[in-house]
Amino acid sequence: MTVRLVYEEGTIRITGAGTDGAPALDDLAFVERDARSKTRRAPAHRYVDLTAALDERGVDYDDRVFALPDLSLDSTYELREYQRAALDDWTGADRRGVLELPTGSGKTVVGIAAMEALDTPTLVVVPTIDLLEQWRRELEREFDREVGQLGGGEQRLADVTVSTYDSAYLRADELGDRFGLVVFDEVHHLGGEGYRDIARLLAAPARMGLTATFERPDGAHEVVEELVGPLVHRIAVDELAGDHLADYDIKRLEVDLTPQEREVYERHQETFTDYLATSGIQMRSGSDYQELVKRSGSDPEAREALLAKQKAREVMMNADEKVERLETLLDRHREGRVIVFTAHTDLVYRLSERFLIPAITHETGADERREILERFRSGEYSRVVTANVLDEGVDVPDANVAVVLSGSGSEREFTQRLGRILRPKADGQRALLYEIVTEETAEERVARRRR
Repeated sequence: MTVRLVYEEGTIRITGAGTDGAPALDDLAFVERDARSKTRRAPAHRYVDLTAALDERGVDYDDRVFALPDLSLDSTYELREYQRAALDDWTGADRRGVLELPTGSGKTVVGIAAMEALDTPTLVVVPTIDLLEQWRRELEREFDREVGQLGGGEQRLADVTVSTYDSAYLRADELGDRFGLVVFDEVHHLGGEGYRDIARLLAAPARMGLTATFERPDGAHEVVEELVGPLVHRIAVDELAGDHLADYDIKRLEVDLTPQEREVYERHQETFTDYLATSGIQMRSGSDYQELVKRSGSDPEAREALLAKQKAREVMMNADEKVERLETLLDRHREGRVIVFTAHTDLVYRLSERFLIPAITHETGADERREILERFRSGEYSRVVTANVLDEGVDVPDANVAVVLSGSGSEREFTQRLGRILRPKADGQRALLYEIVTEETAEERVARRRR
């Protein structure tokens, strides 16, 4: 009996193995017996490993996992040298792996070039509605064909489809044999617990991850490597600055807390550090913070410490002198195009009201956000203030100055914010990022460690 492979609800069902002299495959760690159907099964994402093992053993098998058409995709893009190098490294890694390219360097172009090279049905997975619409428009323009969309109020499949992570998660088991290539934009999101199932349930042999910052502090990038492939190409911002991206400068400005702010900060910070001293939690990684959060559910002292930490953080991030320093910078760059980044929505609205700056937060509707960015692009608005939502997943118009008032302290967030001002300037102007940090606080230590 010939071994047969069939895709079924996120698995590869293997029939015929172990009968009529066919090998049982039980020595493959990822193959399991299915007592209900009396067959064997492998996770869909191990499809390539399974067929490689059968080929190596000289086993004849009937592969019915895919029946994909050739699409004859043609793009008008001419790849730059660094984009070609990234694509070549991915191709040389058996068309599996992650590409780390700076914001503004054309990650989408590399993904489209991979689609053109393979001519196979492709699923592009993105984290936001803005990216969903951007990818769909770009693919429709490049390939002059219908592009499916899962998310943003639509559930329409086509041979080339763009999906949000949320929609792909809900439908991955039924999509698993529909696509030969899957492109995960902002692939670091795939490290999240639920989203991992998207990659596990798809059988697509070709997988590409795109990101500006691959590694995650929680170590979840290791899961991404297992499901998509390893980091096969990395380009640092400095390698492209001056040629394909704008040259840039980073200036760190330090401000003081007022005496009243200092008293509140030290009181809450002491509550937090006193608890750490007796709890055994050292706060060296994201998992330590998660342990504190978990304990706060049942331990009143842990909850008090967590709340104290949050209050101290709010004081140092929203310091009055930061606002005063911002006023100086806005006056200094009256002719520039400025994006102001903060960590807190309340501060965004406070700054918007004080300086009459358009505000974009998670509460801003899609139509209003598009209008603000379009006016920013046209020059009608010369500055925008935002809390996190422009860090990724939004096509931000050209800006030449960024002011970071506060943030999470992660390298990814900082790199993404820097990337927002690195598009090449027609006049060769240098981009400038200001990082405003409160002295003698945890913020200062985090900024020093990241740099």
